[in-house]
Amino acid sequence: MEENKRVLLVHPEISRTKYNFSGVIENEPLELEQIYAMLRSEGYEPDIWDGQVEKEAFSAKLRRIKPFAVYICGRTRQELFMKEYCRDAKELGCITMIGGLHAQLSYRRFLCGYVDFVLTSFNIFHIADILRGKEPKDSVCIHRGDRWCIRKAVPFDINELPLADRTYFYEHSDRYRYLELLPCAHVRTSFSCPFRCSFCCRNRMNCGTYSVRDIGDVVDEIASIKCDNIYFIDDDFLFDRKRIRRFIELIRQRGIKKRYVCYGRADFIAAEPVLMKELKEIGFYYVLTGLEATDGRHLDSYNKKTDLLINAEAVRILNSVGINIMGMFIVDLDFEAKDFRKIYKWIKKHDLKHAAISIFTPEMSSELYEQYKSRLITRDPSHWDYLHVVARPAKMSVKKYYMYYHILLAKLFIKGWRDGIYDFLDYGFYIKSVLKNLFKFGG
Repeated sequence: MEENKRVLLVHPEISRTKYNFSGVIENEPLELEQIYAMLRSEGYEPDIWDGQVEKEAFSAKLRRIKPFAVYICGRTRQELFMKEYCRDAKELGCITMIGGLHAQLSYRRFLCGYVDFVLTSFNIFHIADILRGKEPKDSVCIHRGDRWCIRKAVPFDINELPLADRTYFYEHSDRYRYLELLPCAHVRTSFSCPFRCSFCCRNRMNCGTYSVRDIGDVVDEIASIKCDNIYFIDDDFLFDRKRIRRFIELIRQRGIKKRYVCYGRADFIAAEPVLMKELKEIGFYYVLTGLEATDGRHLDSYNKKTDLLINAEAVRILNSVGINIMGMFIVDLDFEAKDFRKIYKWIKKHDLKHAAISIFTPEMSSELYEQYKSRLITRDPSHWDYLHVVARPAKMSVKKYYMYYHILLAKLFIKGWRDGIYDFLDYGFYIKSVLKNLFKFGG
């Protein structure tokens, strides 16, 4: 009998509600494409199923291809889907593996009877070890009968990763996008984050070890991708000035003409106006910047190490050079009505055309989670999407908090419509959705 070499690699859908951002931002499953490339080189027959884009149901795909193993990755909000798909796969006798960002820091949430292995690092080569029947010596939780063997996670050097096999991306290039940039391919150049913002657990990824790729290899990869839009999904791409300058130099030498999206801190932008101009010249189109707050008290409590003047200067510089800045803000659980209005006023005053507003959410794997545990109003992981209230607000009811939050979103949608910046969106649909959910989230 021929040995079954089929492995199904799974990224669940983000949400099963109508109120989501499908068609606005849809992310390439880069991790799965890297695993796909690695498994192909090891003689396996991998197959990708991404719930963002697939029309065939997961259960139908599973039963049609009959893999001997399934690997599923995702974020906190996808936890229930990840478990559901593992349960389905285990019923068919598959080896079941869980990995990804959520599993790295919250692995205990996946120690279930229908899960065989939980991977707790970026080392995708452990997957091949497991498939060969060789247990990894680190960075994995192993299910043995009625107990779990938990092996310590260790950092992984990002330079050891294989290049992604983007066959799946090219087959679905009509779906993967960042706003109007369609298609948009992902490139990762670093693991973890060198900063320590209090609300974020990204700096704890990769065991808190910041690991960066050789910038020449990054440029080689960009040149090889058959896509004009590149999204650097690093937690902070604009960190090392010398590395960024070398990147600019190599892009110019190679004559690469593409558009880029990246994350970058306000203090780096404010300190480097000339560098920002040069980034614009080589194609930088969006820079996502965590402005977070419109008052110093919240900025200090978040340990941002910036201030309002720096934030304003970052917006001014990117506006002046012609890079779109996506300013990201947090509406805190101690907000009063005036605080929601202050964010909108700040955005208008500083001519910030693109803004994303997140609800303060204590990450499950963080110290904040323990701090807010007594105030939690839900334990449903699908609500950990920064759009739900998961802990009770300090100064108003949950219903009133949602009302002010959705009013702010509606005002920003209308402002964007007037500015003509999101013409690819169905504004009517999103404004109706926001108004429908003024006092609740759902639908």
